[in-house]
Amino acid sequence: MPADRRWLVLVIVAIAQLMVVLDATIVNIALPSAQRALGFPNSDRQWVVTAYALAFGSLLLVGGRLGDMFSRKRVFITGLVGFALASAIGGAAGSFSMLVVARALQGAFGAVLAPSALGTLVSTFRDPRERGRAFGVFGSVAAGGGGIGLILGGLLTQYVSWRWCLYVNLVFAAIAVSGALAWIHTSRPAVRPRMDWPGSVLAGAGLFLIVFGFSHAETGGWTSALTVGSLVLGLVLLAGFVATERRSAHPLLPLRVIADRTRGGSYVSVGISGIAIFGTFLFLTYYLQEVRGYRPLATGLLFLPMIGCILINSNLSSIVFLGRFGPRVLIATGMMLGAGGMAILTQITATSSYATAVLPALVVLGLGFGMIFAPAINTATTGVARADSGVASALVNTMQQVGGSIGTSALSTVALTAAAGYLVAHHASPLAPAIAATHGYTMAFTVSAALLGLGCILAIVLLPSKHRLDELRKAAATPAAAVPASAQPAAAHLAAAHPAAAPLAAVNRDAVRELAFDAIPVALCSCSPVVRQAREPAATSSR
Repeated sequence: MPADRRWLVLVIVAIAQLMVVLDATIVNIALPSAQRALGFPNSDRQWVVTAYALAFGSLLLVGGRLGDMFSRKRVFITGLVGFALASAIGGAAGSFSMLVVARALQGAFGAVLAPSALGTLVSTFRDPRERGRAFGVFGSVAAGGGGIGLILGGLLTQYVSWRWCLYVNLVFAAIAVSGALAWIHTSRPAVRPRMDWPGSVLAGAGLFLIVFGFSHAETGGWTSALTVGSLVLGLVLLAGFVATERRSAHPLLPLRVIADRTRGGSYVSVGISGIAIFGTFLFLTYYLQEVRGYRPLATGLLFLPMIGCILINSNLSSIVFLGRFGPRVLIATGMMLGAGGMAILTQITATSSYATAVLPALVVLGLGFGMIFAPAINTATTGVARADSGVASALVNTMQQVGGSIGTSALSTVALTAAAGYLVAHHASPLAPAIAATHGYTMAFTVSAALLGLGCILAIVLLPSKHRLDELRKAAATPAAAVPASAQPAAAHLAAAHPAAAPLAAVNRDAVRELAFDAIPVALCSCSPVVRQAREPAATSSR
C-alpha cells in the first residue's frame, strides 16, 4: 500500500476508535437529562451504563475471533454501521427499554469494531518504525477521547439535547465508513479459525444473569427468588463455561491464560479498578448535577483533573516506575491511593464544596488508577505464549468492562437501598431527598474503598516482584539468539516502542513482521486486543 494511503487508513481507524472511546464518557454526562426526559426511576438508571459495558466486555473475545474468521475490512465496516444504527436508535428512544436495548447493541458492535480497528492498523503498518508512529498517534487519540467525551457531552446536552450525545456517532461513522470503502483493502485469512459458540453463549448468559441478580436485589431484595435464582444460575453457567473450555479443541478462552498467577493478579486488579471507576463516574455525575446543581458542561470539566492525573501517571508508571519497582509495588500503591480517594468521597455532604471535598479525591483517584492500569496491562501480557497473546490482551479490557458492569449494578443497589432507608427515617426534612441521595453515594464509595483495600492485599499476594518480572521477561526472550543480526534493530525498536510486546520481539525476522498481537492503551483504563493468526513457517508449524 502506498505510504500516503497508509496514513489515511490511520486517520480512519483513529476516528472509529475515538467514536468508541467517546461513548464511555459522553453518555454519563447526558444520563441525568435522559432520565428526566424519559422518566425512568433511579433504580433503572444504572442499566444505561451496564448494558453497554456488559455487552462490550462479554462479546469482546467473540469480536476478536470474527476479525480472524472473515475479511477484516468487512468486519470493520459492519462494526461501524452497526454502532451508528444502535446510536441512532438510542438517540430516538422514546422509552427507557428502547434506550437500554440501543446501548446493549452499541456495546455488541463496539466489541466487533475495537479489535478489527487495531487489526486493520497492524496489517497496514508492517514496518516496526512506522508501526510505532502509528500506534503513538492512535493511542494519543484514544486516550484523549475520554476527556473529549466529557466536554462534548456537556456541550451537546446543555445547548442542544442529550439525544445528540448519541446522534453524534452517526457523523463519525459516516466519515469512517467512507474512508474504509475508499482506502482499506479487503483481505481474507489463509486459515479460518473456528468459533467456540458453546463457550460464547455460556459466558455471555452467565455474566448477564449475575449482573441482573445484583440489579434486581435493589427492588426485590437479596432474598428474592429471582435475585437468588439469577445469581446461582449465572454461577452455574460460568462453571459450565469453564468445563466447556477445558474440553474444547478451539477454546474462546484457553484456561492456561488465567491460571497463571501473574496474569491472574493483573486481571483481578483491573476488574476491581473497573468496579471503582465506573461507580465514581456514575455517582459523582449525579451528585454534581442533581445535588449540587452544576450544568452538564461544568460537570464534564470538573472531571478533567482526574483524567489528566490518570494519563500522566499511566505514562510515568509504564515508562519510568515499572522497571524500577515492579508491578507489585506500583499496583498495590495504586490500590491504596484509590482507597484513600474513595475514603475522601465518603465525607461529602449535600452542601460540600467541590474544591475542598471533591477535587482532592479526584486527584488522588486519578494518580492511583494511573498506577494500576498501565502496569496491569503490561504485566498481563508479559511472558505469554505467542499463541495466547491476543486473548491475554483482550482479557484486560474484558475484565475492566465486566467488572464495571457488575460493580455498577451492585453499587447502585447499595446506594439506592441506603438512600431509601434514610428517607424512611428522615422524610420530613425539606432537604431529605438531596441528603438521602448523597448518603447513598457515600455508602457506595465506602464499599468501593473496601474493595480497593482488598485489591491492595491481593496485589501484594498475587503479583510478581521486580525480580520475578525480570525473570519472566528473560525466559520469554530466550530465543533472542536466533534472531538474525539484520532483524535485531527492528525487534529492539518494537520492544522499546511497545513494552507489552517485548516478549514477542525476540523471534525470527518473519515473526517480527507477523506479530500475533499488539496491545496498547486505547481508553482511560483498558486496552483493546488484536487477535490475529501469525504465519508460521511450514516446517515448524505446530498446527
